[in-house]
Amino acid sequence: MSIFPQIRAVVFDLEFTAWAGSMAHRWLRPGEFTELVQIGALRVDARSFAVEETLDVLVKPRLNPVLSDYFIALTGIGNEELAARGIDFAQAYARFVEFAQGCTIFAFGRDDLIFEANVKLYGIRDAPAMPRYVNIVPWLIENGIDPKGRNACDVGPLCGVPFEGQKHNALADTRSVLSGIAALVARGARNPLLA
Repeated sequence: MSIFPQIRAVVFDLEFTAWAGSMAHRWLRPGEFTELVQIGALRVDARSFAVEETLDVLVKPRLNPVLSDYFIALTGIGNEELAARGIDFAQAYARFVEFAQGCTIFAFGRDDLIFEANVKLYGIRDAPAMPRYVNIVPWLIENGIDPKGRNACDVGPLCGVPFEGQKHNALADTRSVLSGIAALVARGARNPLLA
């Protein structure tokens, strides 16, 4: 039994609607929005990095309900799977906040802004407050990892841990982020999940 109280953290990643060229155009072309399609999250022991619970939610976009061929090829998520398993954003976001249980949430990049954009896009006035958010990119840079032009799926490999699963699947990408954090901490880096 540890003499330290248990500290939990949530590491997550998001996938959102995309088309060929949408990233280069920053989703500013007509009809393009960063509508959430998948939330992948791991609630972990912040000291040991042991996964306590997993969240994998598909979200049905409201404005662009049919996924682009580009998005399907990128993520492996198809329209049939989305129709069968997907839920509305408001419900998915509430499930994520409940899953976080008040823990600080961590992601690669500004995924908090994607949540905020979807709340605003859909005019949701009663959305639960987002938990405290930490972008791990500055911590990666502090530890000699150059994330420029990279994605969440690249974090593990950049830190010496092979990627497992489908790249650009939010849950697999979350596992990559967590494995990268654990690898750097094992080599002596400050643990960002304890911040």
